[in-house]
Amino acid sequence: MPDIPLTIVVVLCLTAFAAGWIDAVVGGGGLLLLPVLLLGLPSNTPAAYALGTNKAVAIVGTSGAAVTYARKAPVDVRTAVRIGVAALAGSSAGAFFAAGMSTDVLKPVIMVVLLAVAGFVILRPAFGTAPVTGPATRRRVLAAIGLAGLGIGFYDGLIGPGTGTFLVLALTAVLHLDLVTASATAKIVNCCTNAGALAMFAWQGTVLWRLAALMAVFNLAGGTLGAHTALKKGSGFVRVVLLTVVFALVANLAYEQWIA
Repeated sequence: MPDIPLTIVVVLCLTAFAAGWIDAVVGGGGLLLLPVLLLGLPSNTPAAYALGTNKAVAIVGTSGAAVTYARKAPVDVRTAVRIGVAALAGSSAGAFFAAGMSTDVLKPVIMVVLLAVAGFVILRPAFGTAPVTGPATRRRVLAAIGLAGLGIGFYDGLIGPGTGTFLVLALTAVLHLDLVTASATAKIVNCCTNAGALAMFAWQGTVLWRLAALMAVFNLAGGTLGAHTALKKGSGFVRVVLLTVVFALVANLAYEQWIA
């Protein structure tokens, strides 16, 4: 592990806690954690180590949140795992095409889509607040596997930022879930995609395991607290956090596209 000052390690751990909380509530914790990792590691550290360490940290917090949700929210684990397997395949395909494609072309499109989604959520206050009425139909499950699994999984491998948020939105719209149940389901799907990505980074030897282990403890605490908060506060609270993260994601993409 590179030599990192203690103050930077403390900042990384506190950031991991905050990212775990955000990710558990509505997804998008990587928007906070990855940039801080890239800035906190020594300047001569290849970016792949930040990506690999980020995945090693995130999978712990995501797993903790998934377990917390599964115990108290009406999650269809079987459906979530099926979507997760599809997302794993989609992310692998996205990663394959990423090397030969400029993501700068796609970022403006994604920003427009996100702003449209934000407008829809604002204009439809009831979106994601209705309680789950029963198991989803086979047609809706297949649609979720295609859109949330293969489609968003492909995006995760190709670009990545905001995958958890996209999953929450897609699962809410396609499976008619409330936002809390959609967040719970998204955590299980994220566990599948994170496991695949982490396996690849570990195989390449680009994970700082000691730093990741320390940060993972804080990420797990944040993820568990975030899941409890979402379960306690309900869909209205998740809706507010969702809009905040969507606008943060748009700002992040705009910065990368036109300023950085």
